[in-house]
Amino acid sequence: MQIHVIQQGDTLWQIAQAYNSTVQNIIEANQIPEPDQLAVGQAIVIPIIGSFYWVQPGDSLWSIGQRFGIDYLRLAQINQIDPTNGLWIGLRLYIPPQPKTPAETNAYIEPRGTTVSPELLADARQAGPFLTYLAPFSYEVRRDGTLKAQPLQGIPEIAAETGASLMMVVTNLEGGEFSGELGKEILQSTAVQELLLDNIIAEARRVGRFTDVHFDFEFLPGDQRVAYNNFLRRAAERLRAEGLLISSALAPKTRRDQPGQWYEAHDYQAHGEIVDFVVLMTYEWGYSGGPPMAVSPIGPVEEVIQYALTEMPASKIMMGQNLYGYDWTLPFVPGGEYARALSPQQAIELAKQYNVPIQYDIEAQAPHFDYVDEEGRSHKVWFEDARSIQAKFDLIKRLGLRGISYWKLGLPFPQNWLLIDANFDVVKR
Repeated sequence: MQIHVIQQGDTLWQIAQAYNSTVQNIIEANQIPEPDQLAVGQAIVIPIIGSFYWVQPGDSLWSIGQRFGIDYLRLAQINQIDPTNGLWIGLRLYIPPQPKTPAETNAYIEPRGTTVSPELLADARQAGPFLTYLAPFSYEVRRDGTLKAQPLQGIPEIAAETGASLMMVVTNLEGGEFSGELGKEILQSTAVQELLLDNIIAEARRVGRFTDVHFDFEFLPGDQRVAYNNFLRRAAERLRAEGLLISSALAPKTRRDQPGQWYEAHDYQAHGEIVDFVVLMTYEWGYSGGPPMAVSPIGPVEEVIQYALTEMPASKIMMGQNLYGYDWTLPFVPGGEYARALSPQQAIELAKQYNVPIQYDIEAQAPHFDYVDEEGRSHKVWFEDARSIQAKFDLIKRLGLRGISYWKLGLPFPQNWLLIDANFDVVKR
């Protein structure tokens, strides 16, 4: 698999010739709606086995082999060149595919209203082969320990078809927002907790394809940290007796005593001991109500993960990853107009519509561009592309993490799933 960044004057025919591929394969892989219109700076994935590399000034067989993790003598043999001779600039070398890394993957799926839309089901069907878990979001806890039902029509069937299992997401959402008061009420009553666990287990048995119960309790008061830990211990004992895994979502902390209601009740060390794995919510640095910036810049993401690694083993950590970007209207005014969420595919089409080049921020490892709309308003767009997601996959492999968890399906990003397949042997349960 190869990532190619569109340069001025590139055509799909030229690109296909360069990579021994076909125009049709490239169009289908990247879901390109108008093949004759490409955005400068657009990252596409070439669906080939292995990749190609063009020799740059200063390169040697040894340095290229080091870069791609292959012995230089094998590289010479594969490309039928004499290892004792120098390389000429521009020489195309074939790089064989590297062994895949086992990993678990999860994607949340959030139905709206009382049914699951055909479009959302289609996205789940496309993603399912590349997922360990498909996570309907969410079962909302009520104050009496019952669960608010959510639409599942078609989701268990798609999970079965694609070999994914279901993750049962349980939240303290109330009225569309996370409620610390609701969470505290649950955590202060053992009787309510037991009823809640009864209802969770009954629903897991009814649906039949859940393998994990995932607690996403957010904005709990800081004084509920011990109570939340104790609840998770109680839940772990009962759920494991049913053959179920237990996991939790954690706010993106960088130190144990990080202040703020989003952070204080989330005890990384305790969760690392109690649950089978955690999902770190490593996104939303750039968010709809904040100033324009990358949604998940790689530096801050790694800082959170590095802290987590001091509290739990890498095998318990799933990195959270956004499947979306934002379009901000400028100038940014705190409390003013919210940024519009958009998929990576929509971002590319927007750059094409306004004929602006896509830039790539090396520090954040994220693409972005600027445009001016028909009303003369300036905009800033940050989103994800093949390069930014590959940087995250490299981080997962370097740190030996359990895998990756996506928020959320319904935002097309075809390059992501191709690169999942190229990088990982996805664990199926």
